[in-house]
Amino acid sequence: MVSQDQAAAKAAVLIEALPWLKRFHDEIIVVKFGGNAMVDDDLKRAFAEDMVYLRYAGVKPVVVHGGGPQITAELTRRGIPSEFRGGYRVTTPESMPVIRQVLAEQVGGELVRLINEHGDLGRGVSGEDHGLFTGEVRGDLGLVGDVTAVDPARVLEILAAGHIPVVSSIANGPDSLLNVNADSAAASLAVALGAAKLVILTDVAGLYSDWPDRDSLVTVITATALEDLLPSLESGMIPKMAACLAAVAGGVPKAAIIDGREKHSILLEVFTQSGIGTEVVPE
Repeated sequence: MVSQDQAAAKAAVLIEALPWLKRFHDEIIVVKFGGNAMVDDDLKRAFAEDMVYLRYAGVKPVVVHGGGPQITAELTRRGIPSEFRGGYRVTTPESMPVIRQVLAEQVGGELVRLINEHGDLGRGVSGEDHGLFTGEVRGDLGLVGDVTAVDPARVLEILAAGHIPVVSSIANGPDSLLNVNADSAAASLAVALGAAKLVILTDVAGLYSDWPDRDSLVTVITATALEDLLPSLESGMIPKMAACLAAVAGGVPKAAIIDGREKHSILLEVFTQSGIGTEVVPE
């Protein structure tokens, strides 16, 4: 039986969410699903629960995902080598169909199934479908691209039907499909959708101004300050923070990176006063 103090504590937690329920009601929040949350079964289920909770709380979540670990595992199984340059996977014509299949069927498909354990809500969509993402080839990395245009019509249709879009990071290129960075794709989609917020899951607590000093965790940073700090960041953090910058520069009011190793971290970020992780804001 719940004591009066325990009940009061639960009520306090619920009422703390009220301003944020009002702020984000009927708004779009784009969430980039990645890191440890993508490979840990408990974290995957918790993430799916969070997306369903947001939807029933009146928010419109949109999920964008990559699938690095799963892609590497499947390429290895098929005897196709993986090569990385500057943190990006070199994508050959041989590996592209594998990447496409893993993203759409394995990663996206599983997430849709987990969401749908709570009702018929999840809808998978590839970035190549309905012209969602158009890209151009990036450097000498083969079929790796940058998103140059977004047509969000299909995603908006899914949202209007009351569902949760689960988007894989594939783009239509000039001559073939392209493998695009999921952080960048999420930022581009957030701008195109007029999202209220972009949230990127990572495997760290947030941005540190003086890593590895854990006391240097930055909770809020302006776009200008982040731009100055960007060149000095660890290479794995640069695409994520660059995506946050791009989103805010494109008109998204806030972008955040949060620790996806913590269960229900998204609910803490969206519905609590202090939030978690690092939030990027305009000037």
